Amino acid sequence: MLLGVVLAAQFMALLDTFIVNVAAPTIRTELAASGSALQLVIAGYTIAYAILLITGARLGDLLGHRRTYLGGLALFTASSLACGLAGSAGQLIVFRLAQGAGAALMIPQVLSLIQRHFTGEGRVRALGAYSAVLATGAAAGQVVGGVVVSADLFGASWRPVFLVNVPIGLALLLLGVRVLPHDRHGAPGRTRGLDLPGLVLLAAAVSLFTVPLVLGQEQDWPAWSWASLAASAALFAAFCAYESRLARRGGAPLVAPRVLRSPGMGLAVARITVVMSVNAGFLFAMTLHFQGGLGHSALRAGLTFAPNAVVFGAVGLTWRRWPATWQRSLVPGGFLLSAASIAVAGWVLRAGQSGGPVMYVAFAALGAGLSLAFSPVLTRALATVRQEDAADASGLLATVTQLGQLIGVATFGTLFLSSLNAPGAYASADALWVCALALAAASIVGATAGLVRRPR
Repeated sequence: MLLGVVLAAQFMALLDTFIVNVAAPTIRTELAASGSALQLVIAGYTIAYAILLITGARLGDLLGHRRTYLGGLALFTASSLACGLAGSAGQLIVFRLAQGAGAALMIPQVLSLIQRHFTGEGRVRALGAYSAVLATGAAAGQVVGGVVVSADLFGASWRPVFLVNVPIGLALLLLGVRVLPHDRHGAPGRTRGLDLPGLVLLAAAVSLFTVPLVLGQEQDWPAWSWASLAASAALFAAFCAYESRLARRGGAPLVAPRVLRSPGMGLAVARITVVMSVNAGFLFAMTLHFQGGLGHSALRAGLTFAPNAVVFGAVGLTWRRWPATWQRSLVPGGFLLSAASIAVAGWVLRAGQSGGPVMYVAFAALGAGLSLAFSPVLTRALATVRQEDAADASGLLATVTQLGQLIGVATFGTLFLSSLNAPGAYASADALWVCALALAAASIVGATAGLVRRPR
């Protein structure tokens, strides 16, 4: 029951990362939102989510995982209601930021609760279910978004994609109060304080990186956008230097250095960044092409991603039972399968056509590839972390997951929009083909990561 409650909230928060993609064209029309405002509606949630995740994990240590989880769920539910009632694009962006903050408080507690309350084979199964939910939520968000927008419930158009969270969130709050274990006083790490200077540096660096990627293309890349990117790189360097000094002084940096030194953690961070960037960029560009270029309905566009979601979940739950001789090749093989699947999907859509059966096969294969590139990496990285570092590890990997999605929407979304030189199916298909080649190249980079190892 505990696992079901926390994973349901995890699924809801992940669903909201992508459910807006399918509703984006309708939101753009009804709220008269610009292209950059639309990207901020989508990315604003992820920005707040990514920046605050590690701090959310630390708050779980300080205040208790149960209390922090329930507080984050309450904020997420309330801000979902506000999003559904928003009257302008500006209001929606602000409420999406609040929604991301609620998710950042809630989601790190999921992994921490799994790490602390499951052991042995039970923990492996719980982490497998977590991986499947984490990855399936992305594609499922597209499907659910299409169904909800097309249903036009009560004539509310796009608003139910947010309002649907309200009854679910209230039900999970009631269940959470009953089934979540009470926090124990004096738990390890409870005395560590918040790293507020580190949080400010990280927030500034991420914001200065994201804003020009979202707004630069629409404004023809003015000088301030390049200055912002340069300042972002400088602040990331300052953040790393500050965190190192804080650790040497015996302070409490956002992530404990021993977590970063855990076997395979560095490689896991790199691979998760790549796979989530590819996943988010692919879903964003494909959605804009299906609805904007081909004129598909939100329902049809959403259901197109169903093979991706189903196969992703199935592979995520079963890969551990595959032959032992396959295990070492699963992750690089998954990246290569992803690259091939994206290239095939882009090719069959290149002429401005609907893609036919080959496209659905490619989407299913992409689901398998992305799952193999993600689920084993996450499970193996967490298996090496000590129980007392569960909060830091969960915050780190959840942050990397969100930053990867943010990078994917910002970079590949910008590439698609900048390549879209005219309206119509053919121009959209050409832009998609350029984006597909870039996504395939990124997948190949993920496949080669870790192949060159330093000598022991």
